[in-house]
Amino acid sequence: MYASRTTQLIVGVFTLMGILALGYLSVRLGNVALFPAPSYTVYANFDNIAGLRNNDRVEIAGVNIGRVSAITLANNRAHVSLRINQGVGVDSDAIASVLTSGLIGDKFVSIQLGSGDDLKEGGTIVNTQSAFVLENAIGSLINNMGSGSKSASSGASSGSDTGDAVPSPAASGGSPTGGAGGGKK
Repeated sequence: MYASRTTQLIVGVFTLMGILALGYLSVRLGNVALFPAPSYTVYANFDNIAGLRNNDRVEIAGVNIGRVSAITLANNRAHVSLRINQGVGVDSDAIASVLTSGLIGDKFVSIQLGSGDDLKEGGTIVNTQSAFVLENAIGSLINNMGSGSKSASSGASSGSDTGDAVPSPAASGGSPTGGAGGGKK
């Protein structure tokens, strides 16, 4: 009724493999870096980070280049510390934006490079774009609908920090479908 030594050895090997697999998955899914890559810290200040958390990713052109290392409040703005992988340059004219990936709404910081000098350890990205908050947009829509008729220009907001508004096709003389004439010939 006792198991042979071979059976005990096989069970022991499979148990050890299971424990190692669980350890690997815990580290991998928990976004824990056992041996972090050499990196440097830059900072960015946002008006609203809406769900951004520590260890969320930092990307340039869709490529992961670092992680969010800390989030604090400074001068009534979110002060975000970004750990950037060594060898990746972020310049002083870069724009840092809080974006959403996928349907679940995971947040990350996207950096668009400019043409300035590279930031050093402790530098600050001055140009930032806060997160889009769906609840605020729905609230604005409801408030605009409930207040009666307003001028078309007061309700149009592009949501960007540049202030450039895109004219509607109807205002530029074209049809809503993009054609100039709108009818069949």
